[in-house]
Amino acid sequence: MTGLLGPAEIRELAARLGVAPTKKLGQNFVHDPNTVRRIVTAAGLTPDDVALEVGPGLGSLTLGLLPVAGHVHAVEIDPVLAGALPETVARHAGTDADRLTVHRADALRVDAAELADPPPTALVANLPYNVAVPVVLHLLAVLPTLRHGLVMVQKEVADRLVAGPGSKVYGIPSVKLAWYAQARSAGKVPPNVFWPVPNVDSGLVAFTCHEPPRTDVPREQVFAVVDAAFAQRRKTLRAALAGWAGGPDRAAAALTAAGVDPGARGESLTVEQFAAIAASAPAGTRAAK
Repeated sequence: MTGLLGPAEIRELAARLGVAPTKKLGQNFVHDPNTVRRIVTAAGLTPDDVALEVGPGLGSLTLGLLPVAGHVHAVEIDPVLAGALPETVARHAGTDADRLTVHRADALRVDAAELADPPPTALVANLPYNVAVPVVLHLLAVLPTLRHGLVMVQKEVADRLVAGPGSKVYGIPSVKLAWYAQARSAGKVPPNVFWPVPNVDSGLVAFTCHEPPRTDVPREQVFAVVDAAFAQRRKTLRAALAGWAGGPDRAAAALTAAGVDPGARGESLTVEQFAAIAASAPAGTRAAK
């Protein structure tokens, strides 16, 4: 894995493009080649994989992905960065540059049709902190060809994504990711590998996609239960789901039918139990948007 960008190359490239990292877009560029190698290795890509990278920025991770993946889709919302990426890759990646497709787009709005040639199988990205969870969940929802992935996010967010029932940080992101995939922590990343240096650590989250826990109930209905359960996480499910079910007694009936104690709290339930509650929903309940 050669031709990776170091601190000097990152600064020079940014200066030439007139780019200054912005908090609005959550831009923190990786300038440490060893971190890029670590991410790519942990992602476990093969030549059969089509990698999807969100927020490639100046191209640090892109250059690491191209030698090991069959193709790379890079989705970049910043028009200057999106426009400059093909030239950067052509300069540093040689013939590997032919396997890159750059999409000037918002990752929260892309769909399978835009990324169909070829369809992505792996999400590997240094995600902007401010949209990390929505981006991961959106892509898993609209890209059924994804099989696995590795994302770098704020350490606090990483902990939430991999948390299991009973954990203090187990919540909506934990359950919704579990609907799509099995997730695990793949390590911590220090702030000094980024420019600008963030004031928090980052974490790597690896995941392997699986079939939904149940196919007899729509995802939107399950997520509506999850949202309601954690909106008032200190309350029992009987109380927390009252608005969703149309009253505490109706909520208790749905919980009992699903084999869940109405006195339990959302933080103790698995994604399978949330799906069972949704399947037992009384008429008139609403699905999540």
